[in-house]
Amino acid sequence: QVQLVESGGGLVQAGGSLRLSCAASGRTFSGNAMGWFRQAPGKEREFVASIRGGGGSTYYADSTKLRFTISRDSAKNTVYLQMNSLKPEDTAVYYCAVSRYSYGEHDSRVYNYWGQGTQVTVSS
Repeated sequence: QVQLVESGGGLVQAGGSLRLSCAASGRTFSGNAMGWFRQAPGKEREFVASIRGGGGSTYYADSTKLRFTISRDSAKNTVYLQMNSLKPEDTAVYYCAVSRYSYGEHDSRVYNYWGQGTQVTVSS
């Protein structure tokens, strides 16, 4: 059974940093793209960042580019999201996901495994 478990969320002041982790179990996903999405109260889920399988090309939403960094450790079957210069508008539940394919980017429809989410709250 595949499980994705996120950790690292919490409360941080604006300008601070957090590092999210997502550990996958049940099978190996080194060839699959992995991504982070987020959902704020009253808003739709939105793409944050993704990293392709294999070569590991990365993609970011315009709102997170230059502040967030996605990375993966295939040996640990884990994906990370380093978030710097956090803003109150980054407050949301953050979800990691695994794509059916080596690519995925912003298209949530290709992600077929999802974690339970971790809350990130940025105070002003």
